[in-house]
Amino acid sequence: MLLFVDESGVDRREAPYEVLAGVAIRERNLWPLIQAIRAAERDHFGMLLRETLVEFKGKKLLKDKVFRFARQGVLLPKDERTALAGSFLRKGLSCEIPQRREFTAYGQAVLTFVQEIYALCGQFGVKVFASMVDPHSPRPEGNFLRKDYAYLFERFYYYLEDISVDEMGVIVFDELEKARCQRLLTQMETYFLQTYNGRMRSSRIIPEPFFVHSDLTTLVQLADIVAYSLNWGLRLNRMYAPTRVDLEPFGQQAFDLRYVGHRFDEREIARAVYGVTYIDDLRPREEREGL
Repeated sequence: MLLFVDESGVDRREAPYEVLAGVAIRERNLWPLIQAIRAAERDHFGMLLRETLVEFKGKKLLKDKVFRFARQGVLLPKDERTALAGSFLRKGLSCEIPQRREFTAYGQAVLTFVQEIYALCGQFGVKVFASMVDPHSPRPEGNFLRKDYAYLFERFYYYLEDISVDEMGVIVFDELEKARCQRLLTQMETYFLQTYNGRMRSSRIIPEPFFVHSDLTTLVQLADIVAYSLNWGLRLNRMYAPTRVDLEPFGQQAFDLRYVGHRFDEREIARAVYGVTYIDDLRPREEREGL
């Protein structure tokens, strides 16, 4: 099982929250999903987005002006929309100014494309995991693994247990600057080797992740779209920052893909566990409680 991870709002500028999101997929479904996404790109734009200057990312595909473009006119017929959206992208490459109808077609093509991506995720068994973090939450003082990462690993571990007795998980991150990658590797090593929960979860999750270039890795880009959709389009209990109303349907689509499982407490009473949560304190328990 592969878990592709990316972030939204970590620069703490415009986004209302920080979101760490992961999309999990079984190895046998990975390449078929990638092929289906590429087919959808050709179907909606007449080409692959990587052939243009448009990034396959939430902040590029789902920004405000894309929705404004889409609302400029009635929904265009499919073939016409694809042709005009392709023309819009080609003119962007040649620095030409598109016509109004091409702007409209591009906006509508993007939104229908993202809707199809979420539908494809459901068809190929993708599960979503996410930690939605208050940007003002207390941070660890020591070199500890943040709670949003620990939560993500915990729920991924539960999912692996649910699948089979021998299912293993590999984590794939968007590559960060080298110092951040090294710091994260050190924190993960400490968590998986020196804490009780971490040692237990290392039986299922390989403690050393892979780092890849997001612009070359389709599923990391998908994790970015999920993180962005949740950040701007979904609110859980105790989350009060306003949403972007036009993004709420995409936030709900991402939320509908979340992992939901059950665990038993010491009294053998089942409790639900969820793949998406809100966190307002990133410190580990030892630091929160002064242990």
